[in-house]
Amino acid sequence: MESLQTLEEKESRTETRKVLTQVLARLYEGESFSTAIARDPESFPPLYVATVRASEKTSNLAEALTRYVAYQEQVEHIRKKLSAAAVYPVLLLVVGGGVAMFLLGWVVPRFSGIYADNMASLPLGSRLLMEWGMLLEARAAEVAIAFVAALVALGYGLTRPAARAAVSRRLWRLPALGERLRIFQLTRFYRTVGMLLAGGIPAVTALGMAEGLLHPELRLRLAGASRDIREGKPISQAMEQAGLTTPVALRMLRVGEKSGRMGEMMESIAAFYDEELARAVDWLTRLIEPVLMVLIGLTIGVIVVLLYMPIFDLAGTIQ
Repeated sequence: MESLQTLEEKESRTETRKVLTQVLARLYEGESFSTAIARDPESFPPLYVATVRASEKTSNLAEALTRYVAYQEQVEHIRKKLSAAAVYPVLLLVVGGGVAMFLLGWVVPRFSGIYADNMASLPLGSRLLMEWGMLLEARAAEVAIAFVAALVALGYGLTRPAARAAVSRRLWRLPALGERLRIFQLTRFYRTVGMLLAGGIPAVTALGMAEGLLHPELRLRLAGASRDIREGKPISQAMEQAGLTTPVALRMLRVGEKSGRMGEMMESIAAFYDEELARAVDWLTRLIEPVLMVLIGLTIGVIVVLLYMPIFDLAGTIQ
């Protein structure tokens, strides 16, 4: 109670202070800490509530909270690493796409007026580009509306669960990327389950609480594995048959079953694959940056060459 009162007194944000006041009021009414925070799911996620509830049975609340904070720091570290790796490629795409749109939307229409009387004599690529410029100059409003409508439709489509699921299925079918995505999701899954098991939550309950971290296909496999575990099958065997392990993970799960430290082993599995994924992200970042630069440079270069090719031909004719 004194800890929560201290947090309430030092808190300057009104919303957070209100949440702490409500939790304290519920505790004064005789509710347990886990029940008091469970009433405010927007402030306290289910994993946090479950961790607190399990620790109340074993009287190790401080250790459980420390473990949860460490878990959150690890998850946030991975998220920041992935976000940082995506910044430069996205910046390249935005700048390169902006330059290409400027050439196609402003420069090409200006050139199309120059070549309007000699379209038949232009090379095929230049003629197609000039026809695009003439279309844009004649129907700029319609093209702009169609472009904006396409962007809105794309954005709306990506917000729909069915569309996101379809895109996700396509990505998972890619040979190299699909396997990386699978390992990434299994890593988060193992880390979460390991944290819950270490906090005293039963295995089947922990698996059910962490299922939301998995792809729908893996979630179906997990349901089968949970059913086998309830029927008495070892966790390692059930997870292997469901396709939710890797060779390293399977070996460490068996060690966890023999030593009785399943939660610790699952966290070790996550740590092992975190390092592997970090190396993969670093390699992919080093590869995709020059590839994007080459593609953007080629796109802009082709547009410029097609614009000036008729001028080069004319200069050759005059010489």
